[in-house]
Amino acid sequence: MKKSYLALSLLAISTSAAWAQSSSVTLYGIVEAGVTNTSGVRGGNVTQVVSGIMDGSRLGVRGTEDLGGGFIAGFTLENRLEADSGATGNRPVSGSQLPDRMNQAKLLGLPAQLQPIVTGVAAQVGAGFGVNVANNFWDRQAYVRLVTPVGAVSAGRQYTPAYLMQAEFDIMQTQSSLAAGQVASFPSAIDIRQSNSVQYGIQTGGFTAAAMVAAGEGSASQGHFMGLMSYYRSDAFTVGFGYQERENENGQKSLKNLVLGASAALGPGKLSAMYVTAKDDNPSGLGGIRASLLGSPQTAPFAGLVSTAFINAFKQDSVLMHIGYKMTMGANTFYTAYSKLDDKTKANADTQSYGVAYTYSFSKRTDMNAVLTHFDNKGLGQMAPGGAGFLGGVTTSAGTDSNSFGVSLRHRF
Repeated sequence: MKKSYLALSLLAISTSAAWAQSSSVTLYGIVEAGVTNTSGVRGGNVTQVVSGIMDGSRLGVRGTEDLGGGFIAGFTLENRLEADSGATGNRPVSGSQLPDRMNQAKLLGLPAQLQPIVTGVAAQVGAGFGVNVANNFWDRQAYVRLVTPVGAVSAGRQYTPAYLMQAEFDIMQTQSSLAAGQVASFPSAIDIRQSNSVQYGIQTGGFTAAAMVAAGEGSASQGHFMGLMSYYRSDAFTVGFGYQERENENGQKSLKNLVLGASAALGPGKLSAMYVTAKDDNPSGLGGIRASLLGSPQTAPFAGLVSTAFINAFKQDSVLMHIGYKMTMGANTFYTAYSKLDDKTKANADTQSYGVAYTYSFSKRTDMNAVLTHFDNKGLGQMAPGGAGFLGGVTTSAGTDSNSFGVSLRHRF
């Protein structure tokens, strides 16, 4: 049976297991930088040097030790880095700007005279909009694991089960502005990683399954989390599903996801399709709004009203659909994809994306990439394209479309 990196209990270690047979530590990473031009955002057509068009740049350390008897211990520590600036986090081109439906009193269902208060709260909330704004050094992954003959257990900061399935059936595998998740990035429609998590996984033949729980300990924005996923892979096709849900900081049921996907060999390439639901009736991390408004005599009378309006604006009920095709011919890889976020809330903030991507591989480690993506925003939809390592943010106003073109050089080591 192939050993799974995904994640059994330490109690499974047998007293007959031999002492360590061998061990290794590997330094690895990806460094990618390029140039993008994005339209429809504040400043008009914005050209910038960025890190992570196709893959988020990173530096990782991975270690394994063979304990004998089919047991292998190991760890992964992975740091996020910005190749353009040397930082560990980034902000979108739109900065702290929120979508109109979250920064205009009228669209929030509030009296116009409360706009100054809304503007202040929107700035407060928007300040947390970005990637690793807390600048955690091991932000990407940090976990220890034990692989056994009957599965594996891992504990720490890890990718979530449903996100792994989304990455599996996204033809871009989350790379570039053409990735499915780009149209559902604000508010985030799926939890990508979980800290304080424990995961069990097993892989045998073409079947893989995993389950995760997380404590939410010490978090000011999240409570408990649980998730699971399973998929079957053959040479001809892959099918799978993922499910996860979490609580907010008050212990209420919050963001919940279901991912269904399938891919198959078709002609000279692969066709992949995916269906994702996101439901959140009790958004996380917004409790500070009411508390901040209560601190001032001028805003205290409206604290409950404004706080409730923002919470309602961040609720989610959406379906994300994706279909894409990938074809590799020698050193050339071609992609095309279409994704649509169907927002079922009263905001009707729909966004669809489509485009093409191309990769030319100089070697197994180094390639050049080009991506052209169009975002079509309908209703109160307002998303702008980003990349694998950064958020695109929002366009100038609801319903404004956006185009993105990017080229990059990527090296893996």
